[in-house]
Amino acid sequence: MRTLHAILPAAVFGCLLTAPIALAAPGTGEDTKLNLGSADEPAAQASSGPGGGSLVRTIVGLAVVLGVIYGLHWVLKQIKASKDSTASGESLETIATLPLGTNRALHLVRAGREIVLIGTSESTIAPIRRYSEDEARALGLIDVPKTVTVGATLESLTPEEPKGFMDILRSKTVVK
Repeated sequence: MRTLHAILPAAVFGCLLTAPIALAAPGTGEDTKLNLGSADEPAAQASSGPGGGSLVRTIVGLAVVLGVIYGLHWVLKQIKASKDSTASGESLETIATLPLGTNRALHLVRAGREIVLIGTSESTIAPIRRYSEDEARALGLIDVPKTVTVGATLESLTPEEPKGFMDILRSKTVVK
């Protein structure tokens, strides 16, 4: 949905750029005389087929618009990635978010070795409860880290590869 919001203004802008060109083309105004042909002329000579140049122009125009849309999408992704990387620090991490209603949510945030439950609304951000790391694990708020046994081999430490088509598709599309 976010990409639609980014693409729609670019598409409208591209259409607005081509509208004056289409309206200003010579020989397309109301003053243009129609060549209807005479009654004794065959109908095949009076009408000419569609110009091949207009089809090529349409395809090239579509390619340009799609290129502009893709370029804007790439630029916006780069801007978002740079903001995300500069906004988060080493010891600050959002663990979970629970929306409660319009402009109200609960956030579970890791700040160093502490877990903080924060309530947010339109005008307020308030810490509700602080947990130590051990207390949060005991309550099930955060996952227990996997321990590595001494005799573990490298094969047992690598994550399992997806086997079927649907597993591969899920691994590429599901946000973790």
